[in-house]
Amino acid sequence: MESLLRRLKFYGIGFGLGLVFIFFFFQNRGCSWLPGNRVKNAILDRVLVVSDNVKVEMGNLNITNDQLIEALNTGDILFSESDKEEKTKCYIIESEGVKYGFTLPVESFVSEVFLANQESKFRVTKKGFGEFIRFPMDDNLVYIDTNKLVECQQQLLGLENAKEVLTLIQKNGRINFSESDFSIEPKAEHLIEFYKGEQQVKANTIWYKNKLDILNFEFSGSDSCEVNKLKVAQ
Repeated sequence: MESLLRRLKFYGIGFGLGLVFIFFFFQNRGCSWLPGNRVKNAILDRVLVVSDNVKVEMGNLNITNDQLIEALNTGDILFSESDKEEKTKCYIIESEGVKYGFTLPVESFVSEVFLANQESKFRVTKKGFGEFIRFPMDDNLVYIDTNKLVECQQQLLGLENAKEVLTLIQKNGRINFSESDFSIEPKAEHLIEFYKGEQQVKANTIWYKNKLDILNFEFSGSDSCEVNKLKVAQ
């Protein structure tokens, strides 16, 4: 009996230390069943984007990208102020007296970040550009469709694989809101722009199985791949 009590005692100590580790080192995010953590994990599964207009607001308030990401990790979700029923959900998170809005558009890999205030109503930006400030930790985040057209485009660009594309997007990519459509069904369509050397490249992309699925590329000279495709079809 003494041996059993001793084991239970050590088990209780270990369990308690584990809870402390989760709550204080992981900011409760280890408890994925909690509503707030489920929302945060859903946001962190997306690519965080800040529009040009919000970037200006952040600069005026001396808010950095790191502070914004830290607010997501450690802040409190204000469910009463969030739009939970909208097609494009937006959750308000407060940290150190500042409120941020994080969108969760349907079937989109983007979570757009706003600086929240009581007068604003959050919607996905439809004009201009957005900066990528955080990507999910997945080296295989990008998937490129395998067909003759896209293979031709990759060869002309000198892009060897999807990991190289991800590296370029992380380095100098941005989202073109004007040429993206978050309302289209069944999948939102995103247009990502990045540079390969001096060549500007546009990638038409959807979110599929938690991957940035690139459907095709657009760049100067990409029309030749369309011509070759027609010749093969004939």
